[in-house]
Amino acid sequence: MNHSIYLVTGAAGFLGGTICRQLIARGEQVRAFVLPHDKAIKFVPKEAEICEGDLTDRASLERFFAVPAGTSITVIHCASIVTVDPNYNQKVMDVNVGGTQNIIDLCLKTPGFQKMVYVSSTGAIPELPKGQVIKEVDHFDPTATPELVRGCYSQSKALATQAVLDACHYRGLNACVVHPSGILGPEDYAVGETTSILIQIIGGEMPMGIDGSFNLCDVRDLAAGCIAAADKGRSGECYILGNDEVTFRDFTRLLADVSGCKPVRAFIPCKAANFFAGILEKRAKKTGKTPLMTTFSVYNLARNNNFDSCKAERELGYHTRSYRETMHDEVNWLLSTGKIAIGKTATPREVRV
Repeated sequence: MNHSIYLVTGAAGFLGGTICRQLIARGEQVRAFVLPHDKAIKFVPKEAEICEGDLTDRASLERFFAVPAGTSITVIHCASIVTVDPNYNQKVMDVNVGGTQNIIDLCLKTPGFQKMVYVSSTGAIPELPKGQVIKEVDHFDPTATPELVRGCYSQSKALATQAVLDACHYRGLNACVVHPSGILGPEDYAVGETTSILIQIIGGEMPMGIDGSFNLCDVRDLAAGCIAAADKGRSGECYILGNDEVTFRDFTRLLADVSGCKPVRAFIPCKAANFFAGILEKRAKKTGKTPLMTTFSVYNLARNNNFDSCKAERELGYHTRSYRETMHDEVNWLLSTGKIAIGKTATPREVRV
């Protein structure tokens, strides 16, 4: 092999775009797979070669995998449909599971293929009771324990993860899996759910919070972890890419300290929030409007979000920066892009909440 290329799916997304930028920064050739007419295509680094297509369209994937003879191929498969609606959705399954199977098949049939990294989710791992630390598992069957892998998105990621592991064990695929937790950080051009929450808090549009927790990682650290998995990850292995669990209270206090915004003053217990969310969902069914919060969104704050990344730290050299540093950088990016307007930002201190 005298030439190499990285094929990155979901390259117009938050994580995929950051992976592309980091690969290009270290001198790699990158081909980016994006949906046709995706408005976010403008955020893909200009140095990347663009290939438009759909994970469910084998012909477009074959174009994506077509490279000159003698080229070494590494695939980082980030693309998926993300949804906060827990109900079964065939399109989500077709793209997230069927699309991943298509990627697997093309990896196995393409000359020059070297390695695949599948970007799963911590949501694919069965939840453990509060107080226990969630670690990697080696088998995924969300249909057996749907109460431990909740929601269509998480279940689709679990099924796709198992498809990758099966291909490793039975078909000789050289691949590993990473399980990122939530994503935070600068250059979220599409303004995802977490960035939207930051903007709401900074703008004083969230007078009340929920007394739960989440686990969020800097997108730059997650991207570096995915690339490290391509470099060093063992075939057939899974790696959690998480951070320290943080309460919503501490998260909002830290954001107020970093940005100078007013902190969220009132928090309601998760049980009360779940009760009110149920009422809002019933009203939404009658009115056709989106509820302010859902029982599933409350569940994600109430659940066990304590994930162990020791394996990735040990084998991949994975590390995470402090929440304070990430928030500082994201707030400054939001200011520089005109997405928020506030009076001051603080200098980041190396203090972990």
